[in-house]
Amino acid sequence: MFQFHQYLSPTWYFHLFPKSDIPYFVDWDKMDGKQKALVDFDEAYSSREIAKLDAAWQAWNRGVIETDPDKRLEVKNVRPSLQDEYRFVRKYFHPLWSWYVFLLRLLSGQSPFRELRAFASQRKVSRVDLYDKVFPHQEEWEHFDSPLLREAPLVTVVIPTLNRYPYLKDVLHDLEKQNYCHFEVIVVDQSEPYQPDFYESFQLNLRVIRQEEKALWLARNTAIKQAYGDLILLFDDDSRVEADWIANHIKCLDFFEADISSGVSISVVGAKVPEHYSFLRWSDQLDTGNVMIHRRVFEKVGLFDRQFEGQRQGDGEFGLRAYLAGFKNISNPYARRLHLKVSSGGLRQMGSWDGFRPKSWLAPRPVPSVLYLTRKYFGRRVAALLLLKGVPPSLMPYRYKRRPALLLFGLPLLLLLFPLVIWQVGRSWTQASQMLQEGAKISHLNALKTIEKP
Repeated sequence: MFQFHQYLSPTWYFHLFPKSDIPYFVDWDKMDGKQKALVDFDEAYSSREIAKLDAAWQAWNRGVIETDPDKRLEVKNVRPSLQDEYRFVRKYFHPLWSWYVFLLRLLSGQSPFRELRAFASQRKVSRVDLYDKVFPHQEEWEHFDSPLLREAPLVTVVIPTLNRYPYLKDVLHDLEKQNYCHFEVIVVDQSEPYQPDFYESFQLNLRVIRQEEKALWLARNTAIKQAYGDLILLFDDDSRVEADWIANHIKCLDFFEADISSGVSISVVGAKVPEHYSFLRWSDQLDTGNVMIHRRVFEKVGLFDRQFEGQRQGDGEFGLRAYLAGFKNISNPYARRLHLKVSSGGLRQMGSWDGFRPKSWLAPRPVPSVLYLTRKYFGRRVAALLLLKGVPPSLMPYRYKRRPALLLFGLPLLLLLFPLVIWQVGRSWTQASQMLQEGAKISHLNALKTIEKP
């Protein structure tokens, strides 16, 4: 696609090519009328082939989910010009990002005259609202009588918990109210002190695994190995869901013949809720606080990498691994959860608010696992781009993620704190290097193993 997109979204799954023929990006010439109605074909690009790249980008973002491999856009030997690249950035991102790309390229030694000419040639390009029209899946969805729902497969809901009994109580009550009843719940409790009596009053098919070690990915892996269900539904202990939550996950898998249903998470603090959370589309992320995964995915790609223990993005790495293996992952707005993001317990108790915001100024920035993932799959250059984009905003407190304008203050803070930040980043890079040298810590789920109920 467009190379400049890597400056703005360095670790986007779709920069890499999966082992599949899934037509994530659809050829304009092969789109049907309903698909073409969503796309404004832009003939201002340098060639028709480049305009088709832009059309495929629009269709992907507007929820076109195609299954016919013959409609896939072939991008071999198609290279946008410098003017095309700046046009793409101006069309789909805030104007400040085009300046960011321009300055970054000048600092990287690109010809200033070529860059300035290309940048200036696109200065009058207006920004396009990618979400002003989306593919109308809703009507077909509402009338879809799911055969899989009628079969009522067993679902295993997996909940790791650490010192959040008051919130876990609401989570389990929400599960008691589900209108889909054929499910079990496995709670992996790492709390101190452990309260076994807490679980006695719930009307659920509930198993509790006591885990002494405070380890999130060990907890999830342990529960998945013990799961009876073919559908694994990963959940967090500080969330709230509606009564149709499980049913809508199953329906999504059936509707698209997908392997993963990524429910959307509406956070009460942090970044603004993305607009694309309101409609069905291909997913470019995986959130283990709200996702249903077919057992066959774990059987093929393995469980969660324990290199991420006590850190961040273990779910993102698994999602990328599943994508590269050719599994279909759908962003599902009908299986939404409210994520409370409470300040105590859970992963936040282990030391970070997000991948770039450690709780201590003496801790690595970003969390080393972020660089481990990026360098492993995308390389050192992309890791450097990620640091340039992610570090300055992270100097502002987490609560300001919903107010992007205030994040600009991260730049003067970076200059003020430059020696400290360089030290933090150096520590992160060094620890990521050690993790890469050790290699992945991924155990596998035996496809032939049968778990017998006690």
